Amino acid sequence: MPRARYKSLVDTFAHAIRSGTMPAGTRLPTHGQLAAEHGLALVTASRVYSELEAMGLVSGEAGRGTFVREIALPPGQGSGQMTLATGMLDLNFNYPSLPGQADLLRTALRQLALSGDLEALLRYQPHAGRLHERAVMARHLRSRGLTVAAEQVLVVSGAQHGLAVTMMALLKPGDVIAVDALTYSGFKVLAETLHLEVAAIAVTADGPDLEYLQSLCRKRPVRAVYCMPTLHNPLGWVLSQAQREQLVGIARQHDLMIIEDAAYAFLVEDAPPPLFCLAPERTAYVGGLSKSVATGLRVGFVAAPAAWMGRLERAIMATTWNVPGVMSAIAVGWIEDGTVARLEAQKRQDAQARQALAAQVLSGLDCVGHPSSYFLWLPLAEDLRADQVAMTLQREHVWVSTAEPFAVSAHVPHALRLALGSVQMPALREALVKVRQVVVW
Repeated sequence: MPRARYKSLVDTFAHAIRSGTMPAGTRLPTHGQLAAEHGLALVTASRVYSELEAMGLVSGEAGRGTFVREIALPPGQGSGQMTLATGMLDLNFNYPSLPGQADLLRTALRQLALSGDLEALLRYQPHAGRLHERAVMARHLRSRGLTVAAEQVLVVSGAQHGLAVTMMALLKPGDVIAVDALTYSGFKVLAETLHLEVAAIAVTADGPDLEYLQSLCRKRPVRAVYCMPTLHNPLGWVLSQAQREQLVGIARQHDLMIIEDAAYAFLVEDAPPPLFCLAPERTAYVGGLSKSVATGLRVGFVAAPAAWMGRLERAIMATTWNVPGVMSAIAVGWIEDGTVARLEAQKRQDAQARQALAAQVLSGLDCVGHPSSYFLWLPLAEDLRADQVAMTLQREHVWVSTAEPFAVSAHVPHALRLALGSVQMPALREALVKVRQVVVW
């Protein structure tokens, strides 16, 4: 049996099990039945089941047969995040932190306790945020290349909330939104929750295939495009000025809204201007302080056209009513006193050091990334399966992500996404060495 056909059969079973088409407890055909049905040698049929078992999808029971295993996550872990076992090295989620940040929080809380405005923080805030906080956010955005009025900035509970309210406010169920074939996993969850139809844009080595997007818009009623022009997650690209202008030209030609995700943009110095600067009449620019400051500081911002403000404010009201005043006060204080700018500069250096370490340990492997990013994309050799590699690494106490959470097209490449920002440098080296050992064996 040709190798491609053999792998295709494994993929077919794996997809059916993960999608629920073959629920837990389903008894699979015997090895002999599988061989006869697909014209396989018996040893090849056995190999198909062996791979499915190694992936944790089926289990063989002596004298009874092969059955689909229960693969659902425990309650409360359906988002893809889990409580790590002791000793597990996390290369799945990024929550970069620097020494001394806890002390910064202690100081900020003391200062807040002594402020004269403390009682006001116990009351409801305006849905879009207090105007002076919006003005501070607008000044902060100048470091990203944006010049925008305070009245066009909304304070939200992190970038993910910013994406949610933007999509809730501007799109309706059934709308088609174009997105890179590999994209941020949190966007996928939002699109599914809001019943949006996702149309995948083919990707190239240095960005989305914009000719493909143009063709897609001619064939489909695309309403919006979601993109990460400055430090794409997970592929790490930064679109050139020409690419940005071409994307904006397509958006204007087909009257697309642009949702610009800038969660990691702070890591790139001297990037071309954001899409918001090129098309301020149709772009929502979404970002936050989770990566640049701390994931627990759930404060973000949305810059958008004035005409969209009413709808965006209503979406904030419908979700959180307002950002908690204590959180926004701390965030604004840190922006004003330069703490955020210092942390962003330090984290750029930290990310660069981690990328340098990864380049050293993974030398010779076909890694895809940016020299200032907190993640790497690692395509696997043709004879390796991502699920199997991930499970092997989990047994070695290293937690990684496969391509599946990031893929919006039918084709899911066999690759790993490695988050570099969540463990200390010695532990990162240890984890990367284990990754190399597993993928090179």
